[in-house]
Amino acid sequence: MTSNGFVLGIIAVLGVFFLMRQLQAADGIDVTEAQKMNQNGALLLDVREPGEYASGHAPNAVLIPLGQLGSRMQEITAYKDKPVAVMCRSGRRSASATKQLAEAGFSQVKNVNGGIMAWEQAGLPVVR
Repeated sequence: MTSNGFVLGIIAVLGVFFLMRQLQAADGIDVTEAQKMNQNGALLLDVREPGEYASGHAPNAVLIPLGQLGSRMQEITAYKDKPVAVMCRSGRRSASATKQLAEAGFSQVKNVNGGIMAWEQAGLPVVR
């Protein structure tokens, strides 16, 4: 491979990476929007583990760890056609949970970009 081919390959890989990030962000919301949604009656679903949740979570957040989401989805079926904001530590697990919920028929699910880390950085209230 020539050096030009190598450079073009790197550019292509970076382009795909940034496109994926943009697509992920397009389905997500920021923490201030998540807080407003929750204040207006949306479900704020935290998919971290119990110890993480206990160390600090958003007010009114409902805990269902990602690994239990499939078996506990019936607990939140009242929100199938209502807004749901899903958060975790940084946004990765919640992205997975958002996909699971959408596949299960939840129609208004949003991933909270940056998770509790972004929530705290924004100075939003945290329950400890």
